[in-house]
Amino acid sequence: MAHSVGVTAPIFHVMIKPVGPICNLDCKYCFYLEKERLYPGPAQWAMPEHVLDSFVRQYIEATPSASVHFTWQGGEPTLLGVDYFRRVVALQTRYANGKRIQNGFQTNGVLLDDEWAQFLSDSNFLVGISIDGPRELHDAYRLNKGGQPTFDAVMRAIEVLGRHDVEFNTLTTVHRANAQFPLEVYRFLRANGSGFMQFIPIVERISTQPRPDGLLLVSPDFRDRARVAPWSVEPVQFGRFLCSIFDEWVRRDVGRHFVQLFDVCLQMWCGLEASLCVFRPTCGSALALEHGGDLYSCDHYVYPENKLGNIMDAPIASLARSVQQQAFGDAKETSLPAYCRECEVRFACNGECPKHRFAVTPDGEPGLNYLCAAYKKFFRHVDEPMRFMASEVASNRAPANVMQWVAERDQRAARANSGRNDPCPCGSGKKFKHCCLAVQS
Repeated sequence: MAHSVGVTAPIFHVMIKPVGPICNLDCKYCFYLEKERLYPGPAQWAMPEHVLDSFVRQYIEATPSASVHFTWQGGEPTLLGVDYFRRVVALQTRYANGKRIQNGFQTNGVLLDDEWAQFLSDSNFLVGISIDGPRELHDAYRLNKGGQPTFDAVMRAIEVLGRHDVEFNTLTTVHRANAQFPLEVYRFLRANGSGFMQFIPIVERISTQPRPDGLLLVSPDFRDRARVAPWSVEPVQFGRFLCSIFDEWVRRDVGRHFVQLFDVCLQMWCGLEASLCVFRPTCGSALALEHGGDLYSCDHYVYPENKLGNIMDAPIASLARSVQQQAFGDAKETSLPAYCRECEVRFACNGECPKHRFAVTPDGEPGLNYLCAAYKKFFRHVDEPMRFMASEVASNRAPANVMQWVAERDQRAARANSGRNDPCPCGSGKKFKHCCLAVQS
């Protein structure tokens, strides 16, 4: 149950922000737009050529594997234009030294056209499209700078990518508006060609007092008064969202459509380390590079205190493996509350992302994940199907066999609860007493 594009991860991975936080949209829930305040005054919001050149060279050299994966994000990277990324590919070719180069490109899609799509296709970029579901759910928060909806523009982007055979996946943020409609979101993505889906919970806190750095959204380490942003998904809501989608997926879509979280779950139920950092015991291997060369501990920790240095002053490998970054990564495990250490689903959750650990445990210990209730519900809900799929993998059989296993389990449960005169749960259209009940007798 792996994504069709195989990526060999280096010891550390960098999410590159070549245009910083600059974007052509004004999504209400975006945590990154306000990062512009960290770079006050006149600024060139594009990674300069000499920084780009140095990064590409350093990153390839620092990657020990034969495959190097670049992830370009923002802000909105398409604001830099196609020619900028043609230069990126030229630099990668210059410094590849026999290694295979792979590129991931996350975009809101608004500026994608035939020229962009042809380049992305020719250069084998894997494109992530940000879309939050059907029109009314997507447009609830994803507006442009003029406050206008963006759904039609994103759908045009999906169409142009398809026309040029560009491989794409979808990134869907789960927030207060769309979390109430899990199946509408999932079925929409499935119907519009998404073979691989990511569902990212939106959880932010807003400071109740002005801060010296000008930022309103606060880090999990913030100890002054703050409130959960009104667009944040609620824990119980998020748990139901995941369970509803899983229930549909496990009955009809295993091996046909891939959901990142479900793939990662199978890894963990097979006894493997999660490929997604939020579910590993420690973190610190996924860093963020700002446009000027500043390297930060994580995309969610672009705060002054989490700046590791600048790659023009120190090698990126030494910054990524610094004592500061090691301490950042280890803190995920060492700060885990006792309540979490004793939890039956800790093997899968590991406290999830430290960004969300601002709640308190039932006995008052700080550091509980805000989404704890969601993950407890979800991991318990998927346990039996995941155990079945893990056993299939161990026996060199297809995990998709789970669909037949679930169908048989559903039918047994329906028979046990069916009255003689109810429609037969097998779907024949006959009454239960004239169909499967008669066979059982």
